[in-house]
Amino acid sequence: MAFEFKFPDIGEGLTEGEIVRWLVKEGDEVKEGQPLVEVETDKALAEIPSPKTGVILKILAKEKEIVKVGQVIVVFGEKGEALAVPPPKPKSVGVVGELEEAPAETPEAPSAIEPAKPIFVSEHALATPTVRALGKELGIDINKVKGTGPEGRVLEKDVRGFAESKEKPPEPEKKITKVKKYDLYGYVDRIPLRGVRRSIARAMVKSKFTAPHVTTMDEADVTELWKIREKEKKVAEAKGVKLTILPFIMKAVLAGLMEHPYLNATLDDENEEIILKKYYNIGFATDTPEGLMVPVVKNPKDKSILQLGQELTRLAEKARNRTIDLADLKGGTFTITNYGALGGIYGTPIINHPEVAILGIGKIRDMPVVREGKIEIRKILNLALSFDHRVVDGGEAARFLNTVIARLEDPDLILLET
Repeated sequence: MAFEFKFPDIGEGLTEGEIVRWLVKEGDEVKEGQPLVEVETDKALAEIPSPKTGVILKILAKEKEIVKVGQVIVVFGEKGEALAVPPPKPKSVGVVGELEEAPAETPEAPSAIEPAKPIFVSEHALATPTVRALGKELGIDINKVKGTGPEGRVLEKDVRGFAESKEKPPEPEKKITKVKKYDLYGYVDRIPLRGVRRSIARAMVKSKFTAPHVTTMDEADVTELWKIREKEKKVAEAKGVKLTILPFIMKAVLAGLMEHPYLNATLDDENEEIILKKYYNIGFATDTPEGLMVPVVKNPKDKSILQLGQELTRLAEKARNRTIDLADLKGGTFTITNYGALGGIYGTPIINHPEVAILGIGKIRDMPVVREGKIEIRKILNLALSFDHRVVDGGEAARFLNTVIARLEDPDLILLET
């Protein structure tokens, strides 16, 4: 008997994925658990195993096609079984040829006629200030939006949905269009926005248009930290760990989050609540051939500098070769982006929504610094903290940076807290 296999939710919050490559073809016999198809979902490449033993009767999703969770992608059957084809609809023959007959009408059982419900639009809709501001930004009268929240409260999704339905033009008649491979000035390549790049685009737009970004900058003298790192680098290498400055920065950030919990939080717009996280999972932006990924180090508080260095290397390698698990990309409460590793000095990072802050790390440079009236050459690290101004004010952001800088300039504090 034919079995329809639907695209499963293989990750938290997954709604769709792109078929990258089928590992089987129609007519193949497969066993339960055998790799069936490669799918790109939420920045990760995953193999979906066969849910049962049988024969592939029909593949319903093409490679490069985006499928939704719950959509049938393949039909299984038994050996020798053929895919059932629905019988053709009965037709009648007339003078001018064959006519398709209309289906017989089935009389409906009489039912009580329900009185029409009046459409009531409140003159004063229930909505948060944030939602009202969004309505004003989109040019929408919020009182005309039907709320789906408690007691008819208008939510952000209601406003955006109303805007989309209002602005959506009538679907034009489908026509065959020719895609030009050149413009006025020369030839061009057209690259579909798919996979990781598509996920990045969506995440960046959502973050920028949801959280009011503010970026504050400062610098840390990491001369002493640099000496410690250089001194212990060979010891770390003997244990198979490539020791960078990032584990120390992660420990300094952890101290900052513990002292300033509002930077380790999310904002629940619908219920108007700030959710302070009592756990610490720090993500680090990783440059990969496919685009930016953010692996997450879980519970860095319980790990030593060497353990952090080992885990950072492992997760970065998995992200670059596309073998990272979806669970390793989720659960973050704060993010670090190290554009200094690529030579960058300054930046204004975009928050990894729904987190409320992200710390940008610049390149460590030898800079002239005045110390006790004398000019010295010191190792200077530029820091840029972007934060959601709905949750964090400038003063709290500055105090957080001060805590981080204090640890970076006096590494003994990091060692005492480890």
